[in-house]
Amino acid sequence: MNELVERFCRYARIDTQADETSPTAPSTAKQLELSRMLAEECRALGLRDVSLSPHGVVLATIPATVSHEAPTIAWVAHVDTSPEYSGTNVKPTLHENYDGRDLVLPGDASKVLRVAENPELRELLGATIITSDGTTLLGADDKSGVAVMMTAAAELMRDPDLPHGPIRLCFTVDEEIGRGIEHLDVRQLNAICGYTLDSDGHGRIDSETFSANQAVVTVRGVNTHPSVGKGEMVNAIRILSAFLDRLPQQTLSPETTDGRAGFLHPYHVEGGVAECSARIILRDFETEQLDQQAALLESIATGLRAEYPRADIRIAIREQYRNMREGLRKEPRALRLAIEATRAAGLEPREDIIRGGTDGSLLTAAGLPTPNLSSGQHNPHCPLEWTSDREMWDATRVLIELARLWGRERV
Repeated sequence: MNELVERFCRYARIDTQADETSPTAPSTAKQLELSRMLAEECRALGLRDVSLSPHGVVLATIPATVSHEAPTIAWVAHVDTSPEYSGTNVKPTLHENYDGRDLVLPGDASKVLRVAENPELRELLGATIITSDGTTLLGADDKSGVAVMMTAAAELMRDPDLPHGPIRLCFTVDEEIGRGIEHLDVRQLNAICGYTLDSDGHGRIDSETFSANQAVVTVRGVNTHPSVGKGEMVNAIRILSAFLDRLPQQTLSPETTDGRAGFLHPYHVEGGVAECSARIILRDFETEQLDQQAALLESIATGLRAEYPRADIRIAIREQYRNMREGLRKEPRALRLAIEATRAAGLEPREDIIRGGTDGSLLTAAGLPTPNLSSGQHNPHCPLEWTSDREMWDATRVLIELARLWGRERV
């Protein structure tokens, strides 16, 4: 477990924040630092077929220890962190022998990890809780998954007597901006199914994700000096503000929905009087609902075009990922053995849905059924993000049991 924590902290200190406005692949060159480190560590562990693509994707193979031809499975985690909060100069902070009280983060006393808001902490008395210092995110999404995968690989390589088939490790970049497999040829994995290590807590198995689109609303106005603005100025800021104000306030938002209900979420606004834009994510478990959400955005724009005929209001929709539900039916063993492995690791399996997406959404759509498993992360994308040694170790044991169970199967 100490080795696992040390790995996680080493990875967390590296700034790997993605940038959705960048046209490069990866979107930020700094992601390559962690990709290079992982490739080197895979070689040091004795993994085979280790490769690092120019785009930052790392592939490696844990060789089989069974004599029969067992199916190849893949483990997948992403190295990048969210663009929504700073990942620069992360200081992993270890709260050892956790005593059950609220945790004040040392770099910003206003950031407090409260038990009332994080009831999972009550189950972790005596564990080591890991946070940032409060000035950055921690990066447990998904460096906890990265650390779990590398630790499980190390455990399997140390124990050649544990029977298992071939396992492909895959570390992707730019997952947080929906480009996680953009430069990955799924055929290179040569696997029957995959597992992303990108869910919270322990014992969780996600068999559905949102379907997702992104909308960019752009308003072009007319800028003049405000002293002569009457009849001439068309203020794009005011028009975009009106657009956002006409979005549903009591429904269809992250603040007002849970369970299987979808939402529209404006998360970034930029610009000035002459031109400004908003980025909005569209989410629902049923793909056809995304069309209705897009139609709602267009109806708002139509009304504003009538009110401001001199403004140019445009909406661009981009597909991001789709619900993995249907694709998982291709390989029923993927979920069944994940449930068995979780029980074999001494945990109670929790089959769930994820109100978000993973690389598994895209991999499943590309033909590789890929459910999502716990990696110990909590509160992603914010400075109150945390993980624990105990839950990451639980995830490691699940992977080892998963390897053993798949080792009994035959191609």
